[in-house]
Amino acid sequence: MMQWAARVAVAIVAGAWALAAAAAGPGGEPVRLALIEGMSGPFADAGAAVERNLRFGVERVNQRGGVMLADGAHPLELVVLDSRGSVEQALVEERVAADRRIPFILQGNSSAVAAALIAAVDKHNAREPENRQLFLNYSADDPALTEAGCSFWHFRFDAHAGMRMNALATVIAGDRAIRKVYLFNQDYSFGHDVSTLARAALGEKRPDIAIVGDEFHPIGRIKDFTPYIAKIRASGADAVITGNWGNDLTLLVKAAREQGFAGKFYTFYGNSLGAPAALGDAGVKRVLAVADWHPNAGASTVFPDLAAGANPAASDAYYAAFRTRFPAARDDYPVLRMEIMVEMLAAAISRAHTTRAEDVARALEGMDYENGFQHVTMRADDHQLIQPLYVMEMDKAGTPGVRFDNEGSGYGFRTVLALARTQTVPPAICKMKRP
Repeated sequence: MMQWAARVAVAIVAGAWALAAAAAGPGGEPVRLALIEGMSGPFADAGAAVERNLRFGVERVNQRGGVMLADGAHPLELVVLDSRGSVEQALVEERVAADRRIPFILQGNSSAVAAALIAAVDKHNAREPENRQLFLNYSADDPALTEAGCSFWHFRFDAHAGMRMNALATVIAGDRAIRKVYLFNQDYSFGHDVSTLARAALGEKRPDIAIVGDEFHPIGRIKDFTPYIAKIRASGADAVITGNWGNDLTLLVKAAREQGFAGKFYTFYGNSLGAPAALGDAGVKRVLAVADWHPNAGASTVFPDLAAGANPAASDAYYAAFRTRFPAARDDYPVLRMEIMVEMLAAAISRAHTTRAEDVARALEGMDYENGFQHVTMRADDHQLIQPLYVMEMDKAGTPGVRFDNEGSGYGFRTVLALARTQTVPPAICKMKRP
């Protein structure tokens, strides 16, 4: 009994020491990452979800000791700057980050904001070579950002709109019940890209499908989508293709439910915050989305390009860790690519032993990253992440393939198509100017 008590005492002391060491973390000055995002305004919920995911990634890096610079270990620190969803305010915040000598800019919600930030960072880096910045993009999907508008100082960690559309169109092509499609998107660069790409992909994969509508609406300004749903119903469309996100997607699907629209929604973000709960039963087997990962990916999907010995069941462990950190149902929106972005940035900083933007950029170029269930590569030619993609279909939790729901809604998504990293590679057409 005394021996057992002694062992317990040793375990308690050891555990307390380990917790104290983890709490102390790396001891150097923090390496700051500036998140420039709409934390207020119509897309504040999306901004809050981004912050949660990035904090999750930062905390996991810091728990392992942070990043290694020439003088030792340093923690990462997330600095949140509110752009209010405005291009103008985002540029103000980029200047704030530069004045505070923060070397890493993180942004993603809105390709229009991303394009403006790329231009601003390019000018800043030419003007202040000793205070350069690196821009890491987790969601702005306009293909031009890594094509005609590519920059050495910009890295995209999300699949671009063309990559996503090709995955969706593959599923649409297999649904012979779809004869008429309505294109409905936000009126800015990304929304127009979705429309153009949908036309091209359908023309290639299902030229028999008629496009019966191609409409754009002001971004973040529509409170009631009922009139739009009425037009979609009147067109006779069997399906809607939309790149809408944030409240513009949630309010759209709410109107669809209320108006009894019976067609399918092929979306880029139908699994996003609030959307499954808003659609409810009306979305079952009728709302599809495309993403780099989702909670029900689980161990059932094995990608051929995973390294030998990789365990796709690690997907469940990642999801469980996120839910442990953010247990509230309203916070149940893990976005794997955001943690991968933080992990790859941390690896690049440690490999370069510096926060100097040019050195970190060169360390990121061509980098492979694996976490046990996801294998991605940062293509050096254009700084586009090459990654797996899933097309998934909404259904009730508990049905085959849907073990987990979204945000406690009772609805989740099952995989209908899984594309390995090697199957999502887009053409590289960037003409990059290197320092």
